[in-house]
Amino acid sequence: MNIVEPIRRKSDLKQIESILKKQNLRDLVLFTVGINCGLRISDILNLNVGDVKDKDYICIVEKKTGKYRRFPINSKLKPMFTNFTYDRKVDEPLFLSVFHNRMERTQCYRIVREACRRAGLDCKIGTHTLRKTFGYHHYQKFKDIAMLQKIFNHSNPQITLRYIGIDQDMIDYSYKNFIL
Repeated sequence: MNIVEPIRRKSDLKQIESILKKQNLRDLVLFTVGINCGLRISDILNLNVGDVKDKDYICIVEKKTGKYRRFPINSKLKPMFTNFTYDRKVDEPLFLSVFHNRMERTQCYRIVREACRRAGLDCKIGTHTLRKTFGYHHYQKFKDIAMLQKIFNHSNPQITLRYIGIDQDMIDYSYKNFIL
């Protein structure tokens, strides 16, 4: 199993968003959903237009856990969804492939990986990077590991800290600042 990392610098996120904005709206919305909702890629790809169109909340049953999850659509995603779902049927997949089928995770992987490469990122990138990026920045803003643990449905805080890369950041910091 390959371990992927979060995107830690907000300037990198802005650069990736700029790259995707020039590419197409679908890829930008996909990336923005990933870093703003903390969903697994399987749950993002399972969304239909009707799950977000004219909604204030996203309500899903997670594919991996079978658990119900409800969370508000933030002020960045709301206008993106309005624009992205305009004139679309509520029962069609939110993210369509070029063949008008539901997008697959391998296509998402290529989109995320290529955008990160073009932005000059050399960390380990995958579709799970989006979820970990959400977690990393959520923790940096609120410093509430218990809330993040609940959002991710992890069994203990140490799992969450390791998952979002904070453990490694703390280890790196201690090594850099320990000199005999």
